[in-house]
Amino acid sequence: MSPMTQQAPIPSSGSTPDGTPAAGLPVIDLSLAAGAPEERARLHDDLRAAATEVGFFQLTGHGITAEETAALTDAMRAFFALPEADRLAVSNLNSPHFRGYTRTGDERTGGSQDWRDQLDIGAELPPHVPAPGEPPYWWLEGPNQWPQALPELRAAALHWIDRLSAVAERLLHELLASIGAPADFYDYAFAGHPHLRLKLVRYPGTAPDGAGQGVGAHKDYGFITLLLQDSVGGLQVERADRSFLEVPPMEGAFVVNLGELLEVATDGYLKATNHRVVSPAGARERFSVPFFYNPRLDAHIEPLDFPLAHHAPGATQDPGNPLFADFGRNELKGYLRAHPEVTRRHHADLLESGSR
Repeated sequence: MSPMTQQAPIPSSGSTPDGTPAAGLPVIDLSLAAGAPEERARLHDDLRAAATEVGFFQLTGHGITAEETAALTDAMRAFFALPEADRLAVSNLNSPHFRGYTRTGDERTGGSQDWRDQLDIGAELPPHVPAPGEPPYWWLEGPNQWPQALPELRAAALHWIDRLSAVAERLLHELLASIGAPADFYDYAFAGHPHLRLKLVRYPGTAPDGAGQGVGAHKDYGFITLLLQDSVGGLQVERADRSFLEVPPMEGAFVVNLGELLEVATDGYLKATNHRVVSPAGARERFSVPFFYNPRLDAHIEPLDFPLAHHAPGATQDPGNPLFADFGRNELKGYLRAHPEVTRRHHADLLESGSR
């Protein structure tokens, strides 16, 4: 078995109805992109299969070191160990840009309460208050909030954004090449100030009412998500039969999933897949760091022209979640729904005007 097709084991066997290995996600070694032609061809074959059949895979060979990872995770754990007053001092309720700390239970997915708390971080930019006639999604561009007691968090988080942005760009180029498209086709959408986002997330165990929704089933809006998870587990990926596949932690790997923009741009050929996190049992904590590789807010995503387009099954249609070719409209819609308290405080006019 080649390194490209090894599976991360979990206690199950067989195959799912759509052919997905039940034993785990495909493992993709990105370092093969710099290998011999036959190695890069094997990378493309396996990357194409993972992206069209599952929409999720484990990524190794990415070049992020254990030291870089430790710097971020140590700072993250230190943040969640701060007194609640210090965390609330950087509450996202202070930010019209949806940056900062969200208390446990204050975020919603699919209309239901998520049992986690988190710190939302993005590229460090001046606030962009939309001028008359400008789209309201520009509210999403602005500064972060940083806890004064933890200066090392800022350096570690912004370094992580820079490093993972380079990994995601390389991965996107190889993914597009794997389906016969120009590798740089979407470079225009990321030119300037792409909307790069990072979440530091803690799942504090099962909710007091016994509900197991750490975060509800959803798809990501953008292009590519790279997730760093700890050893606790709980991430699950939806199969074609609506059952869920456990994604066990794999040391040194990122879990990668594709966003809805890539599914829409390829008319469903590349797959965005529902996923969720089940809360750890009891009071056990789980930590994770999702990084979202997104284009500029004002980027208009053109349909991708590629040789296999005639095999595309069509993008998923959800009347409750219409998707737009302008990325910023999708992103703002998601934040308005997920953070109702921030929305009511800073953007009630957008709800009243129907800008969702």
